[in-house]
Amino acid sequence: MQRHLLRRRAVLASAGLAAAAPALAACGPDITAGDDSGESSVLKAPTADKPEGEITIWDRSGDLFEVFEGVIADFNAAYPGITVNHVAVDIDAKLQNTLITGTEVPDGVFLDDAKIGGFADYLWDLSEVLAPYSADIAPQKLEVNTIDGGVYGVPFDLDPGLLFYNATALEAAGIDAEAIATYDDLLQAARDYQAAVPGSGPIHLEQSAFLGQLQLEMYASQLGTSIADADGELRLDTPEFERILTFLDTVRQEGLGTRAEYLTPTDIAELENGNQVFYPWAIWFSFAPQQLLTETSGDWRAMELPAWDASGPRSGAMGGSSFVLPKQGANADLAWLFYEFLMFNEAGYTAVWGPNEVYPEGLTTSIPSYLPAADPSAPLFEPIAALGGQDLWAVATEAGAQIPGGAPTPAWWAGAVDYLGNDLQRMLDGDLTPQEVLAKSADDIQTNLVDRQ
Repeated sequence: MQRHLLRRRAVLASAGLAAAAPALAACGPDITAGDDSGESSVLKAPTADKPEGEITIWDRSGDLFEVFEGVIADFNAAYPGITVNHVAVDIDAKLQNTLITGTEVPDGVFLDDAKIGGFADYLWDLSEVLAPYSADIAPQKLEVNTIDGGVYGVPFDLDPGLLFYNATALEAAGIDAEAIATYDDLLQAARDYQAAVPGSGPIHLEQSAFLGQLQLEMYASQLGTSIADADGELRLDTPEFERILTFLDTVRQEGLGTRAEYLTPTDIAELENGNQVFYPWAIWFSFAPQQLLTETSGDWRAMELPAWDASGPRSGAMGGSSFVLPKQGANADLAWLFYEFLMFNEAGYTAVWGPNEVYPEGLTTSIPSYLPAADPSAPLFEPIAALGGQDLWAVATEAGAQIPGGAPTPAWWAGAVDYLGNDLQRMLDGDLTPQEVLAKSADDIQTNLVDRQ
């Protein structure tokens, strides 16, 4: 499980390379040169009754590599003629140069959603092979993979935002967490908790510029927006973002927050001692009570995020990954069959998210983006003892179903951390107002990133 935490941190940190991805379109070979049909970019599924061949699949080393490795035998039971070379690779260090040189290009790659837009010119458009499933894929995941009408990734996980809370501490303070329905309710619950536990900072305030920006996008996702629209146009200085920043600034001004970086020793200490009892974060925070919060394991629970308005969505997306198929891969069509099996075949997605040798209780840090697999009444992973035996599957699938549609993550998103992420931290320092953050960051991002693409 420690490998899981390291993988999550590596996935988040690696998005910083996304800013460099647009260079690919300028310096790589023209894969579709000489073809005016428009069809060369659209992947076709194999037509053979018993397809045969060899595929090379790149994944990062760690827990998910082992999970996917464990599904290969099931895949070969369905496709005995396809040999899978499953390779652990530092994708962020190797993929860009591999695509530029065209040397030993893999047939399939596990890739952060934040990077897909930057690599799209080198990837197959999967809209045709995904067509039978697209109506049953979470809209947010399908839309973050859609660029100019093409779909460039096989959606993997859905990472719904949840409100994790210390049920034991709140109960001792006389606070009913289940009564929290809106962010105004959350503020009031934090005030009440602080009155009962003087000196506490009940709500987590993220201190990392990168993770703070990622969490900001989770809040924005609830409101049906994001830092950029489907055309990559900046849409930051808006009433929706002002509302989110005003909430965070209120937490700061009233002293209702604990400012710490995600699951660092300081953060863990404040979670363990009962000072920090509300953690709005992606489902993957569930790792913390299972492995890191040894003193309060069993005290924590999860619920849907509060809504911004009484009738609004109770979740937003925070992070995510997909599988991409490079055009220069020798057998990308066969790699599609592998990913089709993993994500859309019951035997495949059950093996991924269900109990296995890597995760005896199942992969509890995400849910499938394929809606038939994310059936609330048919859990793939088991209730979590560290959450007091709570059925996290039911909570997460209900939350995931409420995530509004999304837009592709612009290739300059990670570069925006130098502006928006840092300015958000300056607001939490008390140096900028929400309005100043939005005006300044929007101007800087437009001038230094968007206009220079």
